[in-house]
Amino acid sequence: MSTLQYMKPVEPILTVELFPRLSGELLSSLERLSPADWEKPTACQEWSVKDVVAHLLGGNIGRLSFGRDKLPHPNTNPPTTFTELVNLIDQENAEWVKVARRISPNLLVEFLELTDRQVYQYFKTRSPDEPASISVAWAGDQESPNWFDIAREYTEKWLHQQHIREAVGEPLLTARHWLFPVLDTFMRALPFTYRTMAMPDGPHIAFHITGEAGGDWSLLRQNGVWVLFWETASKAVASVWLDQDLAWRLFTKGVSPETAQQKVRIEGDKVLGSGILHMVSIMA
Repeated sequence: MSTLQYMKPVEPILTVELFPRLSGELLSSLERLSPADWEKPTACQEWSVKDVVAHLLGGNIGRLSFGRDKLPHPNTNPPTTFTELVNLIDQENAEWVKVARRISPNLLVEFLELTDRQVYQYFKTRSPDEPASISVAWAGDQESPNWFDIAREYTEKWLHQQHIREAVGEPLLTARHWLFPVLDTFMRALPFTYRTMAMPDGPHIAFHITGEAGGDWSLLRQNGVWVLFWETASKAVASVWLDQDLAWRLFTKGVSPETAQQKVRIEGDKVLGSGILHMVSIMA
C-alpha cells in the first residue's frame, strides 16, 4: 500500500465565522483592563498593550480601506523582494502605532469594535477560492486564495490577543476550536520552509503537534517539490514531535530555534526533522 493511501491532502481552512467570537473575547478582556494594564509591556518588542490594540485597529483599517474600499496604496514604489516587503510592513506598523498613541483606550476599543464588525462583513463577501488581493508571502505564495488570506488574518488577530492576555495575566485562548485553525494555517509554511532541502521523490517527513489543539501533518516529496498532507504514514524518513504551546510560539518568533530544539523530539534524519525549527509563519 502506498504512502499516499494513509494520508489526506490538506484542505482550505474556513475561519470567517470565528472572527466575531474572537473579537468578543478581546473586547471583553479590554473592558476589564485598568489604566496600568494598558501600559504593560508585551512580547511585541517595545509595544505596550495599548500599542498592540492600536496595531489590531490599524490592520482593520487597512483591510477595509485598501481591500473593501479599493483605496490606492500611498506607496508608489512597491517592494520587489521579500526583505523589502518585511521592511515596509515594519515601517508602516511603527508609524501607525506611534500616531495611535494619541488615541485614548476608550476610543481604541470603540473603533476596534466598529471595524471588527465591518471586517467580518467584508470577509463574508469574499469567495473562498477566488484570488486574494494580498498573497501569503510567508508561505511562498505569489497568489493566494481568499480563504488562506483570511485564515492568515485570523492567526494575526489570535496571536496578538494572546500577547495582550499574557501581558495582563488572563488565560490564553488555547482550546481546540481557537488554536487548531491557527496551527493548521501556520503549518502551510512547511513546503516553503523545506524548499531548499532537495530529495528524490517518495520520502516523507511526519510532524506531530501534541496537545488538545494539535494534529498530524506530513511533507511528501512529489515531482521535485514538497507537498503537505494531513495525517502521517509509517516509515517516515524523519518524525518530529512538539507541544502545541511551543509550536505557535516557535512559528511566530516567540521562541528561538535554539531554545525550541531542546524541547522538540526528532527521530530519523535529524537534519530534515530540524527544518521546522526555522519555520516562520508571520511576516514581521
